[in-house]
Amino acid sequence: MKIEETLTAKDIREIPELLEKFSAGAGSLKASAIRSKDKVVYLVGRGSSGNATLFAKYIWETYAGTITNFIHPHSIFEAARPLNFKGQAVWAFSQSGKSPDIVACLEKLTGWGARGTAVTNEADLSKNPLARLAGRHILLSGSPELPVAATKSFILQLWAVLWTAQVWSGCFKDSDFTDTVKLARKLVNAPFRQASQGFFKQVKKAQMIGFVGRGPYNAVADDSALKFREMAKAHALGYSAAEFLHGPVGAYTRRDFVFLLNPGGALPEDLLKVRKALDERGTPYRIVTQKRGKYPFNCLLTDIEFKLLALNLAQARGLNPDRPRGLKKVTLTF
Repeated sequence: MKIEETLTAKDIREIPELLEKFSAGAGSLKASAIRSKDKVVYLVGRGSSGNATLFAKYIWETYAGTITNFIHPHSIFEAARPLNFKGQAVWAFSQSGKSPDIVACLEKLTGWGARGTAVTNEADLSKNPLARLAGRHILLSGSPELPVAATKSFILQLWAVLWTAQVWSGCFKDSDFTDTVKLARKLVNAPFRQASQGFFKQVKKAQMIGFVGRGPYNAVADDSALKFREMAKAHALGYSAAEFLHGPVGAYTRRDFVFLLNPGGALPEDLLKVRKALDERGTPYRIVTQKRGKYPFNCLLTDIEFKLLALNLAQARGLNPDRPRGLKKVTLTF
């Protein structure tokens, strides 16, 4: 099957249109974009949705003056006593709205007094227990995502996060959103030929692939690695620059490959340290500098580029990126 014929490729090509549609209805976010009186929110999500909550933490704390905390369902389920969540805002991210542990976690938290907001890609509430439970629903799109790996829904989650920051604090310009849509459209309409790039052979044979980012790009690094694992059966891991230097770099050798995600301009100090450490180990790497778009919006462009690279790697390995063996769209972890 040609790359362009995969469901994953079709989803990626749909991204600009869906971003545009979400922007057109962004005014409705005011009713669902809740936070506590002291501007605090709690976030819960798994997989790609969990990576989107990491992006939310960086964006909301940096640009919207909102303290953002992570919920780990295990501690909620095992709590010996009820926790006081009265008046707290909990945002639950789930592509399908069906993840059992996320639904059960939100149910417990609302029982302790929390107010919920569900961020999903499922418009049919009869199939969306998370949105029904939360009572507030941010719908990412009306376009179902069929492949296992989340591509358009993940980027739409990032988009919803950026729009929420805008609703809360007016921290961005309207042109930041419209320009990003234009750049994304150019990107997805170009031929999917990442396999022709010179470094691709090194990536294909690498035993371990690392993605290193900082700030919002840490979330892109994490999700890019996840897509490489899901689509291309690659042993891939994402890190923040600081985390990578605190030990993981010690596992990388000449047989591996690392991507350094640079938001633009000169390489930041911590990524310079990562590059030096890789040079000392002889580990091949590629600095991916996003030359298009405004930070942090250009995170979405870099994310698309890595999704396309994962798609190309899957094809080069003779794999079906839409239906990875042993994986399902909705993961039953609870």
